[in-house]
Amino acid sequence: MKKESFTIKSLIRANVLKLMPYSSARDEFKDFDEDMIFLDANENPFASDVNRYPDPQQRDVKALLAAQKGVTASAILLGNGSDEVLDLLFRAFCEPKIDNIITLPPTYGMYNVLAGINAVENREVLLNSNFEPNVSEILKIQDKNSKLLFLCSPNNPTGNTFSEENILQLLNEFNGLVVIDEAYIDFSETESWLNRLKEFKNLVITQTLSKAYGMAGIRLGICYASDEIIAVLNKIKPPYNVNELTQQRAFERLVNIEDVLEELDLILSEKERLSKALLQVEVIEKTYPSEANFILVKVDDAAKRYTELLKKGIVVRNRSNQPLCENTLRLTIGTTEENEQLIEALMTLK
Repeated sequence: MKKESFTIKSLIRANVLKLMPYSSARDEFKDFDEDMIFLDANENPFASDVNRYPDPQQRDVKALLAAQKGVTASAILLGNGSDEVLDLLFRAFCEPKIDNIITLPPTYGMYNVLAGINAVENREVLLNSNFEPNVSEILKIQDKNSKLLFLCSPNNPTGNTFSEENILQLLNEFNGLVVIDEAYIDFSETESWLNRLKEFKNLVITQTLSKAYGMAGIRLGICYASDEIIAVLNKIKPPYNVNELTQQRAFERLVNIEDVLEELDLILSEKERLSKALLQVEVIEKTYPSEANFILVKVDDAAKRYTELLKKGIVVRNRSNQPLCENTLRLTIGTTEENEQLIEALMTLK
């Protein structure tokens, strides 16, 4: 287990520790659902459903998430997409031009972009040939300024989940915060690390409503962590970072969770059907196991096959520019009709 001397406070940037957060009108008067006359926030008084500022703490959405995920609302931070959540982690814990993060390519590209924006060194450790973390190398290159380790599991673009053994070792031996990006966890048979959130002071989990919940357009990212970490992030987040329309749509979707589960079953069923069909495609040399809503395939010539599919009206993602992903295409699972058209198009390639 982590050393008893480990504290979150020791990781926080000094200026953030001293920071007095901005207090909005809706932070100071919280009962804005009451039938009151609101003259405190310089809002337009004429009702339009969005003339009032949104709840800065998104209480209704958090209450639903907390009940469904088995956590407390105080362990949740919501953001304008997961990218805002990730950026807040950089700004809270990484001192520009001093601290560093560790990422494991091939992986989600925004980790590196955010490191660049925040002037934080990104130390890259390639996944091994099985697309698993190289634990010994990660622990070897960390130092006292290594603040964040990003584990995308299930991983994008490879689709696999990382082994429990590897993640446990990193949670126990990495000096900083271990951020497990679970954007695709709903498609996986592997359990979320949310069930073990209380075991590790340094564990941060990010999820999203963009994938399984079908709400990429509303931009709602979720962070789960200890109350202490969430309090730090709340301290520096913009006061109204999740707008009213996003909160309304998210709440409606979460209330109707059965619809989400029904769509999820259909996606998983289609993934199984597509996976079998891909084995018969002449130009596909390898199909990688996936616990996400996409399948990574190795083809004979990715650039050529990408262009051919494009001419047939099908847009896939060429991932050949990623380490360990030469000549690969990433295929998102579509509707039954879309998948059928993809299969037909692939079968014609010679």
